[in-house]
Amino acid sequence: MKFLFTPSSQFNLANMFTFVNITAGLLAVYYITQNNFFFAIVLAWIGGAFDIFDGKIARKYNLSNEFGIQLDSFADFLSFVLVPVFLIFQAIYTQADLGILILLAALISIYYVISGLRRLIYFNINADAGKIENYFSGIPTPLGAILLWLVYLGATYGYINVYIVMLLMVLIGISLNSKIKVKHL
Repeated sequence: MKFLFTPSSQFNLANMFTFVNITAGLLAVYYITQNNFFFAIVLAWIGGAFDIFDGKIARKYNLSNEFGIQLDSFADFLSFVLVPVFLIFQAIYTQADLGILILLAALISIYYVISGLRRLIYFNINADAGKIENYFSGIPTPLGAILLWLVYLGATYGYINVYIVMLLMVLIGISLNSKIKVKHL
């Protein structure tokens, strides 16, 4: 079990938590395809909890390494970019009577995915293993996901319409790569 606390191990404890995040994200995608949005959201939040813990464990036990940085970004892309976009597309856009505007919803979804990927790549290029900046430049993908969950809830409960969902999705996508400063917790 020494490998769990070996920084160079791809299966160290921090990375194992990241693998759970990935598993939760993959299961969330499956449940979205089954229109079981509640369970998908629960799994996404479980993935989010493991994302918090993987970083804390990596820092506490000095397990940060380049593999873990890349793995964490993959998990973030899946759980905090693809899952919420797919959820909104499946639960909101395909359920609305958009007609030809479904193409606009698809383009907005693709825009958000590219924005999230761009943000994560930029973060990786500028990341040093084990080092934490005081502020993020642009909102981090987990915060973007939380904002998209709120948009989903607003649409689901009838507080906002599908066109506001599209607008908010674009605005959140823009903020991922903005100069907005967000304090690192």
